[in-house]
Amino acid sequence: MRTGKSPSAAGHSRSAAGALPELAKLDVAELAKSCPNAIELLSNIAEAIASQKVDAPTRLFRLDDLNHLERELLAGIIGEGEVAGVVALPGGSLVQIREAVLAGLWRVRIQTDSFHEYLEIGAIPEIVKRAAADLTIADFKIGQPPQGAMNVLPVLAEIRARALAWRPGMPSGIINLTLLPMSPIDMSFLQETIRNGPIQLISRGYGTCRVLATGIRNVWSVQFFNAMDTIILDTFEVGGMPTVAVAADEDFEDSAERLRETIEAYFK
Repeated sequence: MRTGKSPSAAGHSRSAAGALPELAKLDVAELAKSCPNAIELLSNIAEAIASQKVDAPTRLFRLDDLNHLERELLAGIIGEGEVAGVVALPGGSLVQIREAVLAGLWRVRIQTDSFHEYLEIGAIPEIVKRAAADLTIADFKIGQPPQGAMNVLPVLAEIRARALAWRPGMPSGIINLTLLPMSPIDMSFLQETIRNGPIQLISRGYGTCRVLATGIRNVWSVQFFNAMDTIILDTFEVGGMPTVAVAADEDFEDSAERLRETIEAYFK
């Protein structure tokens, strides 16, 4: 289960039912009559989440058939969860992703000349995984560091060796920069060498964690911040998508149960 996520309802600042203040003001029978597509969609999502697994393909749900009221109803029910971020695509397009309060359910909005929006069930939206694989490079050269550098060369060598050796199914390797004597010159050269990648995610559980893809495939910058927005743990994670940003099988089970309870309470 994702770090900072509790399986109990008390662990969520906004439960699925708690995200529905407007429902109390409406006649439920009239609402159900006005929003049949949204209610059907929610039922289908509950069924899909219940059977979802981390290693299974994601499931997409279009929103084209929903009217304005149905979209408002849907937004109220799924709410906004812990993880959000952006994916930069070639050509300048941006993809905005936002996890629902129902972990493992994501709202994906692709910004081109117009907006294309859909819901997706999975550990992480497929477009994030595709960008991490397709918009990064597998290897990099380590140049000559500037005068005054201290420890950047062995760090870069370790990152490169781990990245080239990693294969799906292997555990991720952690390189903790917080414990290393890295000078500002070291950090600057490190950043220049591995560069920024196409993905930036923020997870807000019991603290704030920022996950950035680097320009190197399977190499992630994972930084944890305290309440004063100061970095308390600065790491590179070499491997698959960092676990702090993805949903687990337990999350799918919990989300399916909570969504079914909400549907039963308001629309049955």
